[in-house]
Parts: sequence; structure tokens; C-alpha cells
Amino acid sequence: MRWLDKLEESFLALMLAGMVSITFTQVVARYIFNYSFVWALELTGVLFAWLIFIGLSYGVRVGTHIGIDILTRALSPSIARWVGVVASALCVVYACILAFGGWQYVMKLYNVGILMQDLPIPQWMPKMVLPFGFGLLALRFLGIFYRLVTGQGGALLGDEAKDALKMREEMEEAKP
Repeated sequence: MRWLDKLEESFLALMLAGMVSITFTQVVARYIFNYSFVWALELTGVLFAWLIFIGLSYGVRVGTHIGIDILTRALSPSIARWVGVVASALCVVYACILAFGGWQYVMKLYNVGILMQDLPIPQWMPKMVLPFGFGLLALRFLGIFYRLVTGQGGALLGDEAKDALKMREEMEEAKP
């Protein structure tokens, strides 16, 4: 799965770089050359959608999604683990339902054949991010589910307090 992690990170960086480049070029063209690319806003929106939907799985992988864990912290570790197993299983089911619904939506767009407003491509192409992004999200939740069931660790949420303390220690060590 390391190759998938690297591919995901590279793809997210590429989407962000593309958005920044297109937006910067559009601003320069508009305010310096009094010219505008009609497709720039729509392409930036498409790249942003891909960034968000692929970023969902990245957030799950690195544990940066927000959540309320006051109940699970009050439970014993073994019970909290099984609550995590149930929660991750529900997340897998939910992501699969959304991936399937996204696939149905994309297929309807494919059959209709409508083009995007400013870009000469069919609408179904950029919207493939729906089944793809939710499928990747299901895969990430499935990984957490597997690690929890087999006792290899894993969590649905990160520990912000622990991360903040670790960052504080690193900053203090870096001071001369």
C-alpha cells in the first residue's frame, strides 16, 4: 500500500499545484493583459473537487478528520477497540454506498452525454471522482477495520492533544 500512499500524495500535490497555477495565470491575464480564460474557473473547480474527494481518504489515512471521542476515551481499551471495529465497518458500508451511488450518477451522465459548460469534455469525466474517491475512502476504512480486528492498532481519529504535545517538544528541542 506504500505505492498507493505515494500516488495519493503526489496526486493531491499535483491538483493543488494545478489550481494555484491556473488561478495565478488567470489573475495575471485578467489584470495585466485585460484578458480572461473562460475555462479557468471551471477547471479550477474540477481540480478542487478532485482534491477534496481524494483528500477524504488521505485524511483518514493520516488521522486528521475531526471527531468526538469523549465516549470512546471513557471506555476500557478492549471495548473501545470493538466500538472502533463497528464504527469502521459502518464507515466502509457508508463509503461503498456513496461509491455505488456516485457510479450510478456518472453512468447516467455518460448516457446523456452532456458537455461541461466551458470545457469541451463530457461531464461524466470529472465526476468520476465520486465513485473513485469514495472507493478509495472505503479502502482506507477497510484497512483501519482490518488493523482493529487483528489487534495491530489503528484508529479512526487522531489524538490532537498528543500531536500538540509532540510538536511542542520538537519546537523546544529545536531552540538554541
